[in-house]
Amino acid sequence: MIHVYLDDYRACPKGFVPARTVDECLLLLQECEVDVLSLDYDLGWGQPNGLELVRAMASAGLFPQRIYLHTSSDAGRQQMFQLLYASKPEHVRLTNGPMPSGLLMEISETVKE
Repeated sequence: MIHVYLDDYRACPKGFVPARTVDECLLLLQECEVDVLSLDYDLGWGQPNGLELVRAMASAGLFPQRIYLHTSSDAGRQQMFQLLYASKPEHVRLTNGPMPSGLLMEISETVKE
């Protein structure tokens, strides 16, 4: 099981697989079992944004175990949260904010050097 961090700008936390675009993230969701997915909204000028990823996830039924929204865009976060909340399966845990530091530390400690 992998953890995925969607962001075009921020550094990917230790223990996560980086996805810089919506297409990269969709491929990971299609091909891998994903535990934690952390989403940004703005993914670069002229590029599909996090809401477009969420629409594709909902349409295809591609959901990880846990979803966090680390974006700095308040409007984008709310749009993604509302669509995810309405479409996610019951077992998926959705948090309207970034991952807690304890979870980041826990995941980083599982990485074998």
